[in-house]
Amino acid sequence: MKVMQFPLAKITIGFVLGIMLSFYEKPNPETAFLLLIVSFIAFWATYFFSKKDFTQKIYFGTTLYTLSFLIGVTTQVTHTDYFKKNNYIHLVTESEKDHLVEVVLREKLKSTSFSDRYIAIVKRLDNKERTGKILINFYRSPVNTKLKIGTNIQIKGAIIKHKPINNPDQFDYGNYLIQKSIFAQMYVDAYDIKISSKIDTDFWFYSDWLRNRILTNLKESGFANDELHVVAALILGQQQDISPEILHDYQFAGAIHILSVSGLHIGFIVLFINFLLKPLPKNKFGSYLKLSIILFSLWGFAFLAGLSPSVVRSVTMFSFVAVGMHLKRKTNVYHTLLASIFFILLFQPSFLFDVGFQLSYVALFFILWLQPLLSGIWTPKNKIQSYFWDILTVSFAAQIGAFPLSIYYFHQFPGLFFITNLIILPGLGIIMALGVFLMVLAALGYIPLVLSKMLEWSIYILNKTINWVASFERFIIQDIPFNLYMLISLYLMITAVIIWFKKPNPSKMMAVLVTVLLFQVSYFGTIWNTQNQKELIVFNVKKSTLIGERTGNDVTLFSKDYVVKNTVIKSYLVANFSAVEKQKPLQNVIYFNRKKILIIDSLGIYSNTIKPNIMVITQSPKINLERLFQKNRPEMVVADASNYKTYIKIWKATCYKEKIPFHATGEKGFYKLQ
Repeated sequence: MKVMQFPLAKITIGFVLGIMLSFYEKPNPETAFLLLIVSFIAFWATYFFSKKDFTQKIYFGTTLYTLSFLIGVTTQVTHTDYFKKNNYIHLVTESEKDHLVEVVLREKLKSTSFSDRYIAIVKRLDNKERTGKILINFYRSPVNTKLKIGTNIQIKGAIIKHKPINNPDQFDYGNYLIQKSIFAQMYVDAYDIKISSKIDTDFWFYSDWLRNRILTNLKESGFANDELHVVAALILGQQQDISPEILHDYQFAGAIHILSVSGLHIGFIVLFINFLLKPLPKNKFGSYLKLSIILFSLWGFAFLAGLSPSVVRSVTMFSFVAVGMHLKRKTNVYHTLLASIFFILLFQPSFLFDVGFQLSYVALFFILWLQPLLSGIWTPKNKIQSYFWDILTVSFAAQIGAFPLSIYYFHQFPGLFFITNLIILPGLGIIMALGVFLMVLAALGYIPLVLSKMLEWSIYILNKTINWVASFERFIIQDIPFNLYMLISLYLMITAVIIWFKKPNPSKMMAVLVTVLLFQVSYFGTIWNTQNQKELIVFNVKKSTLIGERTGNDVTLFSKDYVVKNTVIKSYLVANFSAVEKQKPLQNVIYFNRKKILIIDSLGIYSNTIKPNIMVITQSPKINLERLFQKNRPEMVVADASNYKTYIKIWKATCYKEKIPFHATGEKGFYKLQ
């Protein structure tokens, strides 16, 4: 691949690898910065000794790439709030202890059925100046509806660190928040807070104020709610209020990317601005004025959309393209792509671990690399055919690039994505142009009824079209087992096939065959590894008991209820390439891997002669553990989430007194026995 011959490509790769190492290994900050200084000195030394022909010196390249790697390490360290000594999390030791916290609201998240959620910045903790992000969950109250971004609030309550996942192979929301430097959260009622009259009028305040003004004006003009929420996502990057049903339709139709502001949307905006600026004179002054207007418009839009990762990525890349066009130099798209990655991650390295960021860049890279190849397969005879053929090839190129990542993260694939794009993309540019123009007018307080109704009907037709495509559920491939090894090997195979397809020869065909073999090895190796595993899981299911025994890819469930379709067990089955073979009612005794497991349910009946290795307590039985331990002394006591919390506290204290390990799934998550 010629792109790998660019020095910027190798520098960016080294920089990204440094961020990844720093993220996963958590190096000592002092050591990281010491190595950076040493590397910087070595770089300048090698540059000095080889400045006449430094491109030919191996040691100069080595020190350059080492320096880029260490810059990545230290960039991640610098942006990791946990390393900051004044972060509030260092004072949080007991989860049940109340703290007095002063925060300022920064961002509103999607609400749940019982709470409104905000990301806030800590100012003071127990009257000490502190910093750091925290997630605040306000239980629903009329008071909370008045909260604005920038509001200062004093809260008294417990700061809760993120718990481990409740069940195996679930989405780890706590780890997701930690990646965003949000290390804890609070659950508060209206009487736990004091709202200050002070409001921080910063960037985030004005961004939120402007969005709310636009949406309020549109709503007052008679804009329908469902269509308004889609407009908020499509134009303003705000998905918080979209109904679950509409989100479901967009996911199943393969059009969820439309609701996340990305390069597609920014590209339409750039085309629209260029169209409006055509009358400008084509002299030096006109060129500078055009560049200034484009950059101001792009970053104004990013400001309006709240600087989400996908928006920042797209606006940054198109800013590089705009500057290159202004300088009248031939802009290499790969250089632009790499420069935008480097620039964005230099200021916000956590974006690297954002799924949307990854999917956007992979899709865009494959559009640039693969779409010209697909487009050359057939030459249409007229402009209409050419237009739709370009849409189809762009869609296929993007989906081929994003396909492995999509399956890895979401374990499903929309089979009708190409039909969705063929139907929607031709009209999306018009919707975007009309939407952006109407947003500007709404910000000024003027909304022409004709334009408002045109946009509302356009969104209504868009939603109905998406709903129609999503109704063909048989084309949605779901619950696809896929792991990291398969992800890497599949990308290697796709890359090898494209390289061979561009210019076939025997050596490239050999590379294709090797990558196919590698993918087969990763798949069958995973299957072999799965078939040689045995484990028993006590799942954490509220007000219910679920125990699973897996031998290879066969799972036996012990439960009173039919739970095969439960998301708890579905994620476990998909991750472990398994299927439920049997379902049995709960038993008093289960034998697993030479261990005897006693299950005590609500009846509280057990035999003193069993002598179990492990005891599982379910359904809140009225038992005296001290008396039970006199005849039966297990190695471990497990209490699942079907028990009363008051009972669990008593059992925990008894086990602590008797020096027997105790595991409550409600506190520690699922229990695994191998």
